[in-house]
Amino acid sequence: MNYRVYTLQNDHGVRVEFISKGGRITGIKIPYRNQFIDIVTGYDTPEESVAGDAYMGAICGRYANRINKGCLVLDGKHVQLNQNNGFNHLHGGINGFHVKNWEVRQTALAGFSCAFLLKLTSPDGDEKYPGNLTVQVVYALNEKNEFLIDFKAVTDTTTIVNLTSHPYFNLKGAGHHVLDHLLQINAGYFTPVDETMIPTGEIKPVENSGMDFRSPVRIGDKVFDHDPQIKLAGGLDHNWVINRKSKELVMAAKLTEPESGRSVEVFTTQPGIQVYTASHFNGSEKGKGGFPINQFSGIALEAQNFPDAPNHPNFPNAVLKKGEIYHERVMYRLNF
Repeated sequence: MNYRVYTLQNDHGVRVEFISKGGRITGIKIPYRNQFIDIVTGYDTPEESVAGDAYMGAICGRYANRINKGCLVLDGKHVQLNQNNGFNHLHGGINGFHVKNWEVRQTALAGFSCAFLLKLTSPDGDEKYPGNLTVQVVYALNEKNEFLIDFKAVTDTTTIVNLTSHPYFNLKGAGHHVLDHLLQINAGYFTPVDETMIPTGEIKPVENSGMDFRSPVRIGDKVFDHDPQIKLAGGLDHNWVINRKSKELVMAAKLTEPESGRSVEVFTTQPGIQVYTASHFNGSEKGKGGFPINQFSGIALEAQNFPDAPNHPNFPNAVLKKGEIYHERVMYRLNF
């Protein structure tokens, strides 16, 4: 086993478990009736996590989400990245950050009970990205039951960067679906996609469409909607443009399980949030408790830059140059 297991825990009994391989979040456990309930979809053991779904709970990069045909232009030069999602490049490629064994050490962060620093160096040419990229990610947990992920990166040559975390939430725990969960997204616009799930470049209002989550909506009432975008994705697999007036942390989304009252609020500095209702799962894998991982067994709330942003000048900048610091944060506030 070439990876290690780590745990953050606060005085309220909240536990965030992760492994160095891919920085994969393997469990978020909250107290429930003198026991614990795990609110992220996954597997019973670290070994199963490594062998299972490629992105479950992992850090995705160098560029999270899709890049059209893996192509882009940087400083006037054509860059061809590896293609691992049909003709497209997805989540950093075949050997992206999700499969790397991160260096991990305990650290301290003001206002947080416990924290770990994860470090990685991605060499020039890694998955055909230019530049040597040094990445630092902090996982931290405080007494407000807030789990922070802080991303930083620097490069020695112009490159592109878009980092995210990819846990799937299910506030009922294993063996349940998320169709009865309520989802609210703080966004008045989204980025429509084509049949290959690549953004068309349009930034479209959510009003009068199936993509309107400005108020809490039952997920099951949306994923079977006749909206062309939802039918195209077989559910939700889209980027929403977060309403924001500054670069500070703002709420991007809130997921609520109405029966228990549990919720998770997602705050971020990122411009977008990709919401994915796990349509590729088909029950062929056994997850936690031996339950099959089915479609809608979880929902990913991935705060990030827009998909294919390097190829759309009207999308937020994804280019990182020498001397600049990439710095983004996402925070999950757990309410129970």
